[in-house]
Amino acid sequence: MRYGIIDYEVTGSGEPVLIIHGWGIDRTTMMGAFEPVFGRVDGYKRYYIDLPGMGRSEHGDVKNSDDMLELLYDFATKVIGESFMIIGQSYGGLLVRGFVNKYPELIKKIILLCPCIIPGDRKGRVEPLTVLERDEELLDSLTREEYDNFTLMNVLLTKDVWERYKAHLLPALQRADWDFLSNVLEGSFSFDVDELDKPCEIPTLIIAGKQDSIVGYRDQFDLMEKYINSTYCAVDRAGHNLQIEQPEIFEDIVESWLKEHKDRG
Repeated sequence: MRYGIIDYEVTGSGEPVLIIHGWGIDRTTMMGAFEPVFGRVDGYKRYYIDLPGMGRSEHGDVKNSDDMLELLYDFATKVIGESFMIIGQSYGGLLVRGFVNKYPELIKKIILLCPCIIPGDRKGRVEPLTVLERDEELLDSLTREEYDNFTLMNVLLTKDVWERYKAHLLPALQRADWDFLSNVLEGSFSFDVDELDKPCEIPTLIIAGKQDSIVGYRDQFDLMEKYINSTYCAVDRAGHNLQIEQPEIFEDIVESWLKEHKDRG
């Protein structure tokens, strides 16, 4: 489906959920992560979008995160048309907090998966890349491009993780407009998304990876001072792609939180 330059997919019925992926990937990654959970938790209508310049969405005139936020607001008000839960992964988590800053009245619940706190390359209190497990036979079988992609940020370099990476991340990375992402799009906002007029009372789930070498896990903990009705989970043996490295733990956390907050907001 299309709305303007945004390509998106809708599945399920019930309370609407706007789901926003990270930098350089697309809705394929988020569907791989969250559909197993929503398959077990009824009552949610999921809007999976491709951000401009990623997936099947054109980049149009987008230049920065302020532009991204206005597109998301337009999509939310024109396509969704009612208050909703919002989910953001990595850069998508930064966009979600921008939405909370500007349009909190539209949001019922929030899930932040490995959210970017400080825009830029490995900013803030970020962990060094530490590989905890590696399958040398698997790694030897990969092409150079596959190897470079897979080892860039994953900390469990195993066959199971590779199969999930190949299904849910690699195709998305290959579809992205990297010239746009590298040379045009400015990830920062013109304002501080975490400078709120008052503490955010919206129920929030924050999930971080203890070995995340891209955005870390320590700065995410500090969000609880701003998001006062939040639950924070730091998952061990997981990097920035924790949903494919620890899928069972990730799904259990999200499923339990959704059931606990089913009729709230």
